[in-house]
Amino acid sequence: MPFMGRIWRWQEEGTGKLFAEAKRLLAAHQIIALPTDTFYALAASPLEEEALSRLLAVKGRSPHKPVLVLVADPAMLNSLVQEIPETAQRLMEIFWPGPLTLILPARPQLPALLTGGTSAVGVRQPRQNLTCRLIAALGFPVTGTSANRAGQPALTEAAAVAQEFGETVPLIVDAGPCPGGLPSTIVDVTVSPPRLIRRGALEVNRLRAVVTDIAT
Repeated sequence: MPFMGRIWRWQEEGTGKLFAEAKRLLAAHQIIALPTDTFYALAASPLEEEALSRLLAVKGRSPHKPVLVLVADPAMLNSLVQEIPETAQRLMEIFWPGPLTLILPARPQLPALLTGGTSAVGVRQPRQNLTCRLIAALGFPVTGTSANRAGQPALTEAAAVAQEFGETVPLIVDAGPCPGGLPSTIVDVTVSPPRLIRRGALEVNRLRAVVTDIAT
């Protein structure tokens, strides 16, 4: 029988051990899988070239495509972005946590493998409270690219992630199935007017109720 990733079923009394194990693995440039409000995400340290290289190899993904990042709260953006445009601030106040990824101006020292060689980085705060707690306990953001091989459907269950990735993902946090459906909506707020990059779980009409000039 092939090795399958270690599934850690969420139990409140075990959170300390879980957080410590997640931090140990990420410090060793390993990949873990976390549930979000859409699909499972593959989490690695977003500031470490070795971790990002491993992540892209596991997914079979081009190094020229940017990798999205998950934060526990807006304060965690400080390590990733140069500034938070006023438009982004308004959208975050209404739609974070939730399935909205914002493209923000990146700090120049971020790895090219994270930004795809651009001057921007995509970030969101997921609505999955347990994952936000884990990221807060880590004290740093993690990558949030969907748990799937490039070109394949994103996965919603821990067992499916384990079956697909095996020993390349040594820790999978199981808090029940993810909702699935559409991926996060992506809006680029580094340009004026802000631009819709990907339609997703958050409807455009809701965004336009807050920021009227979003271009599609």
